[in-house]
Amino acid sequence: MARNLYFIGTAGSGKTTMTHAFHTWMQSQGLDAVTVNLDPGVDSLPYEPDVDIRDWIRLDEIMAERGLGPNGAQILAADMLALNAKEVADVLETFETSYFLIDTPGQMELFTFRESSAIVIDTFGREDSALVYLNDPALVKDASGLISSLLLVATTQFRHGLPFVNVLSKADLLTPEDLERVVKWSLDPIALYQALAEGETTPKTVLDISFFEGLESVGVYRRLVPVSAEAMFGFEEIYNAVQQVFEGGEDLRPD
Repeated sequence: MARNLYFIGTAGSGKTTMTHAFHTWMQSQGLDAVTVNLDPGVDSLPYEPDVDIRDWIRLDEIMAERGLGPNGAQILAADMLALNAKEVADVLETFETSYFLIDTPGQMELFTFRESSAIVIDTFGREDSALVYLNDPALVKDASGLISSLLLVATTQFRHGLPFVNVLSKADLLTPEDLERVVKWSLDPIALYQALAEGETTPKTVLDISFFEGLESVGVYRRLVPVSAEAMFGFEEIYNAVQQVFEGGEDLRPD
């Protein structure tokens, strides 16, 4: 049974690069995976997707045919994903593989906040799906920014109702000190609480602490896995986390 891994995150968080790099790493480990591009507006990709939504939907064609600007065309294209989901799923079924690595649209809201995404996930197989959420390092390197990013993680998880792996993307862009601090915050809620409470108490500080307490109570507060597609580290940890989600920790590598 193939598993669906949806790479999701804000624009610029590195979804496409991560999809490509994780696929390359999986191949190096003797793991079979198929890449799927679900972004109808992407101009170019660093990999050749095995399944490409642009074979069904293209943003430039929608703009020309419907007389829409980029924003309107992106919204329509996102909704058209649902109309083509069954055809794409039929193509996916022709592959004998262990994983589908699904590169979601660049603008996260086009996938997360449109009802079409639920149809796509259900059609591809909800029970065999998980999210790999990419947190942007520029946002999480301060305590308040980490809370903001975790709120996006929580919103995404609640919208899709899928298990997820929480990833710190482009971790090589952080200094060793910043990386150590952010990972510590994700492991130790007391350390994050103390960082939030440092300095003068403002209405924003109170709000950040309230959000933090809520995130901890609902179970989305969890360790960030540092990953770098550029430096090629962290993929083993992603893979292990995925195995915990799907196989209770059983390694599916052929050796």
